[in-house]
Amino acid sequence: MDTLQIIFWILLGIIFYTYLGYGIVLFVMVRIKRIFKTGKLVVLKEDELPEVTLLIAAYNEQDFVAKKVENTLQLNYPKAKLHQMWVTDGSDDNTPTLLKSYKDIEVLHKPERNGKIAAMNRAMKFVKTPIVIFSDANTLLGENSIMKIAQMFSNPKTGCVSGEKRILNTEKEAAAGAGEGIYWKYESALKRWDAELNTAVGAAGELFAIRTELFNEVEADTLLDDFIISLRVAMQGYKIDYDPEAYAQETASANVKEELKRKIRIAAGGIQSVVRLYPLLNIFKYGLLSFQYISHRVLRWTITPIALLLLLIVNIILAPSSILFTIILALQALFYIFAFIGWKLENKELKVKIFFIPYYFYIMNYAVYMGFIRYIRNKQSVNWERAKRG
Repeated sequence: MDTLQIIFWILLGIIFYTYLGYGIVLFVMVRIKRIFKTGKLVVLKEDELPEVTLLIAAYNEQDFVAKKVENTLQLNYPKAKLHQMWVTDGSDDNTPTLLKSYKDIEVLHKPERNGKIAAMNRAMKFVKTPIVIFSDANTLLGENSIMKIAQMFSNPKTGCVSGEKRILNTEKEAAAGAGEGIYWKYESALKRWDAELNTAVGAAGELFAIRTELFNEVEADTLLDDFIISLRVAMQGYKIDYDPEAYAQETASANVKEELKRKIRIAAGGIQSVVRLYPLLNIFKYGLLSFQYISHRVLRWTITPIALLLLLIVNIILAPSSILFTIILALQALFYIFAFIGWKLENKELKVKIFFIPYYFYIMNYAVYMGFIRYIRNKQSVNWERAKRG
């Protein structure tokens, strides 16, 4: 086997491991752990439940205020132990005014807009409860979500709990919804297995909680606050737990263009996070956490997108030498043809998802390239521009 063939198989192995292989390895490790698992989660009685603060950083969310407040009031958690705190820095619409019309809601506001993480850093100084739960203004929480999260903190080793992000789609859905929904179902499975094995690798910004005492101010230019906050909790020796029954719902991106905008920002933030969390690459210090972090996150944001491009180039060179390489090249070509068809049909409402999955996969990896460019040029604003939803 010549050098080029070795490179081909290494590249293919990296891609397979990143998107499927790690999931298989994780599933097997979890199954083995279940054989030896002992003990059950302690169920807290109502009088044992901790007081919690639901912290919502909102920028110009006047259209969602009423729905979010009403949703929160209907949650299954003792009313006296659930505090709402909104920080609306920079909002120049009616968001602060609308919120102040509700009693028992603490509203922090100042006219300057310095980004979401600056607002969160400021608000955390006012949190007095042992548990703080972060959520977005435009997401609705499941009725038992806060209860599920609070119960998981009965484990003293749990420092952070991530809820699940659920994408609401219709039976017929456009490319953005189809691809995004399927992706999040797979991600949810990985998170569930990660947490069961050792710890989840990051939290969903739509709904996650930490022990207030474990919060440390995050750099003001941070792009993925949920990821940085949760992983730094894990680096302190605590577990990031995950419960899919604690969920936040939102509609899918209005179209792939809007989803791409979101993905590019996440990719830029992912690369920023890898740089800032570089100690986590030390598997000798962080052990299983480092293995999960590299396998689930680092590869997706760094090596694998490059491997996809190199694999195609190397495959084209090798194709004439073997029927096997010709077949693999044909499969690659078919995949990208499906992605192209998905692009052409991106705003059509169809039940057939076969074209949308390759397209969403392509968009994910294209976003990494664009995110890397933004990161090295320092062109990504810390101010979040919310993607339009369906």
